[in-house]
Amino acid sequence: MKNMHDVTIEFPVHFTRGTAGRKEVNVGVEPAAPPVEAGRVPRVARLMALAIRFEELVRTGEVESHADLARLGQVTRARISQIMDLLCLAPDIQEELLFLPRVARERDAVSEHELRTVCAASDWREQRRRWRELAGARRPRCELPQL
Repeated sequence: MKNMHDVTIEFPVHFTRGTAGRKEVNVGVEPAAPPVEAGRVPRVARLMALAIRFEELVRTGEVESHADLARLGQVTRARISQIMDLLCLAPDIQEELLFLPRVARERDAVSEHELRTVCAASDWREQRRRWRELAGARRPRCELPQL
């Protein structure tokens, strides 16, 4: 016969990583991981995100200068400048770059080299014109969003 004072309570729990890598117990079933899209993120989208992250590192003082970024990344200062030039693009073009569709096997819709002609214009209206021109020339390979 079971003792009347023995009580068993069952409920689902799952573990996550907390601060400093500590395991935390969470009540409930573990949420399902969101599905990962097929294909890879286009190179220019990764470079745009990298430029934004680099700027954040310099702004917060975690890295002193672009020269320090080059030293840490073992690339030339010229290469860092090329990446950072993406921050001179109009905000709407930056956003489009960040959200370009993933690429399965074909080449990227826009290459970094082609994008430099857009970055070279200092006027955002001219950048948008060049971007539309570039996007229009690439339309058969991949659908790019229209401004």
